[in-house]
Amino acid sequence: MKLIGILLSPFVRRVAVSLNILNLPYELDEVFVFGEQDTVRRYNPLVRIPILVTDDGANLVESGAILDEIDHMVSAERRLIPPENPLRRRVVQNAAVALACAEKAQWAFYEDRVRPLEKVHLPWTEHNDNQVLGGIGQLNRIAAKIDNGWFAGTPAISQADVTTTVAYTFANLARPHLELAKRFPPLARFAERCESLPSFVNSPLPATQRLMSVLSKPFVS
Repeated sequence: MKLIGILLSPFVRRVAVSLNILNLPYELDEVFVFGEQDTVRRYNPLVRIPILVTDDGANLVESGAILDEIDHMVSAERRLIPPENPLRRRVVQNAAVALACAEKAQWAFYEDRVRPLEKVHLPWTEHNDNQVLGGIGQLNRIAAKIDNGWFAGTPAISQADVTTTVAYTFANLARPHLELAKRFPPLARFAERCESLPSFVNSPLPATQRLMSVLSKPFVS
């Protein structure tokens, strides 16, 4: 399989980490949407990442749909979203909150990055930052109750842990002024524990030099 996108994207990265955990082999094709729109459009007319090209040639799009598909490539007991409630509900809900945090951090980041300085709307940026803080705060309260276990009380790592960690790490990078580690130490410790696992280490955020190269590219082709 081939995963198209860059690991700076939390949507791409949560798919990559999940593939690693499930031991599903894939090749990462690092494509930056705003600089390589025509390349992405060949696989997805929405021009969005991630895209997972399966071994049978299908182009799967949208991270949630991709994660559902790869969960069904393994046995039920290995899935990152448990098949039965109440575990399923807790995993899905925790992952949903985390994903929304990543999305809001991305929107706030784009407001500063895409618009000319004189057109940046600070109330909109602050609104999104406050939504990040609200969601991260909820996740932090859960993390404060965890010792060495997992987010939704599952016996093994689940999609709640993957998406929470990826979202926290991205938001911490994209919105450094929010000082998430200082405000939410239990969640910071939990994310640090997960980031040390091989499945995360093998799909890391770009190194500083690579990251600056990505962010310096124009946002239009």
